[in-house]
Amino acid sequence: MSPSTPSAPGLRSGVTPLAVRMRPRTLDEVAGQTHLLGPGSPLMALAGDRTGERGATSVILWGPPGTGKTTLAKLIASTSGRAFVELSAVTAGVKDVREVMEKALAQRDLYGLSTVLFLDEIHRFTKAQQDALLPGVENGWVILVAATTENPSFSVISPLLSRSLLLTLQILDDDDLRSLVDRAVADERGLNGAVTLADDARDAIVQLASGDARRALTALEATATAALASAPEHADTPPVVTAELVATAVDRALLRYDRQGDEHYDVISAFIKSIRGSDADAALHWLARMIEAGEDPRFIARRIMVSAAEDIGMADPQALVVAVAAADTVQYIGMPEGRIPLAEAVVYLATAPKSNAAYLGIDRAIADVRAGKAGPVPKHLRDAHYAGAKRLGHGKGYVYPHDTELGVAPQQYLPNALKDASYYEPTEHGNERDVKARWERLKRIIRGS
Repeated sequence: MSPSTPSAPGLRSGVTPLAVRMRPRTLDEVAGQTHLLGPGSPLMALAGDRTGERGATSVILWGPPGTGKTTLAKLIASTSGRAFVELSAVTAGVKDVREVMEKALAQRDLYGLSTVLFLDEIHRFTKAQQDALLPGVENGWVILVAATTENPSFSVISPLLSRSLLLTLQILDDDDLRSLVDRAVADERGLNGAVTLADDARDAIVQLASGDARRALTALEATATAALASAPEHADTPPVVTAELVATAVDRALLRYDRQGDEHYDVISAFIKSIRGSDADAALHWLARMIEAGEDPRFIARRIMVSAAEDIGMADPQALVVAVAAADTVQYIGMPEGRIPLAEAVVYLATAPKSNAAYLGIDRAIADVRAGKAGPVPKHLRDAHYAGAKRLGHGKGYVYPHDTELGVAPQQYLPNALKDASYYEPTEHGNERDVKARWERLKRIIRGS
């Protein structure tokens, strides 16, 4: 590279990562989240209220990683004209929170100055730590601006949640990410024109980032480093970053998937619903997402078995056998080969006929039992093997089905209170069509109806 070629200070060893250097300095530089940054929005009102007279509400910013939660929180807090205190839920304890509250109360009483408390990763705070925030938030000593990647409904205590405005951040769309990447290539804080980014390379980075700004910039930095390392020493122009170079520098898609967070539940939900909806391609996609993100294959196998029992049921009883076989095989051979039997089971289940009749049947029966609709066991069905049982009438009148011509006899098997109950109602799907016809014939013999 010639002396005239722009340099990229961020690519030298020991320098702050590109994603940190490119953190927006103003709200105008924030990519995406236009639904939260429009005129009159709560965030803009808080940012513009330098007098502290508008009774600003505490806010909790919830969204996936790389969507700008921390950036927004810091920008809003720092531009509001209030005192600013930052705590990290990873390192702060109850003592730290109480000290902030005491200082904020003193500043309000002595100087009429309100305090913005920025708390990153609030979901990591214990209940006791969150309880310590309540007096300050409730009495207005502090305005809490918190950030979290986990659903606040599960990770934030109800009293604190009810006193805060919950704002949801969206993943960045492709246009937002393209603008972000282009700015990082040109900006003096970023690569400063040290490389040229081909269109297909930009698209590849955007695709790999899965809506995460931080990951897009990390992928860009890794690729630019590789491009500069392989460039001729005295080249007259910056090296070109290509899609092939991106594929080489970035091993795999940076999947947005948290095994302990919402994405875990959202992906498994989409997986099960795709099987239930008979879309084998979609089911395989969600399976691949979980496998690539390092999900426990035993968890996947368990969900496949549940799906076989719940959604396929008697329409194809073999589905549960296939699901159990896949789970056993994964236990025996492990991963990555275990992906194959898992995929086979998923395709089998997705393309199988569906029926939840058995599942609904047991739930109806359980509902009756819980409602007290039970009654004693009919005497003819009671155990008659112990001494004195016959004297009590146990077993009297019982018809042994194997002694009849059809192997089925007219007989009451349900308690008197439920003798006409109907729980299992077969569908016309797959194997269950035959089961339905047989079940109707059996009921006519057993119950005479």
